[in-house]
Amino acid sequence: MSAVAMAESDAVSFSVPFGACDCHVHAYDDAYPLAPTATFKPPHAPMADYAKVQAALGLTRVVVVQPTGYGFDNRCTLAAVACMSGRARAVAIVPPSVTQSTLHDLHVAGVRGVRMMMLPGGPLGWDALAPLAHQIRPLGWHLNMQFNGCDFVQRLPLLQSLDAQIVLDHTGKFLVPPSSTDDAAFQALCRLLDTGRVWVKLSAPYETSRTGAPYYEDVSQLARYLATHYPERCLWASNWPHPNQNPVPSSAALLNLLPRWVSRTADIQRILVDNPAQVYGFDA
Repeated sequence: MSAVAMAESDAVSFSVPFGACDCHVHAYDDAYPLAPTATFKPPHAPMADYAKVQAALGLTRVVVVQPTGYGFDNRCTLAAVACMSGRARAVAIVPPSVTQSTLHDLHVAGVRGVRMMMLPGGPLGWDALAPLAHQIRPLGWHLNMQFNGCDFVQRLPLLQSLDAQIVLDHTGKFLVPPSSTDDAAFQALCRLLDTGRVWVKLSAPYETSRTGAPYYEDVSQLARYLATHYPERCLWASNWPHPNQNPVPSSAALLNLLPRWVSRTADIQRILVDNPAQVYGFDA
């Protein structure tokens, strides 16, 4: 049994509502070559493997996010969406020179956003934000952004100036988690949420936590604040297959953190079902 499969032995501890969506997974398949810019060799983790995890978690929908390792080659991601019978959407990586015709074709294939990865391995830089925001606006897509959240104060004016919907990864991806929710960088994230066109994924606390499993309290305090004050702006995601993690965390254990962060049942429904339906264009 693979390390990824072994990590999925936990059970979900609460009632997951129908229509619940995992808003960030990656599909990796050895049939597709990695880009020369890839920073690591990912595990073989095809969508057929994720479908078993999805069923065990009681989830209905999924968003497949293009891995940076495949660069602008979205074939693996699109194939993953195609095999999910209308229950999946995608976030692609495209160059600023992409044509409207290509964007239309991607929309038909299920793409609803463009990934902007500003950490090592990402093929696009900050100068690509505005051109891509302009390109995707007619389609109603969003920019899916991941960068060091400690830079939110510095990046806030630019992000506020964009006429685009934005989805922020991994509870803001603070590479050094703030010690308090009063931290200036965390409050800058909140100012973005105040615009009404920005969402944040409560996901992958293991990527930045200094306190560690099982509860990741340093990141959990941020997730708890966001879920309490901005439930209409929050999404949830597993980040399956948890690339570059050893040991591989359990997706069920990560999903079980959600009731620790969210006190109202109605907000669990909102975060797992209603918000993703709005952001990714799932039917009600």
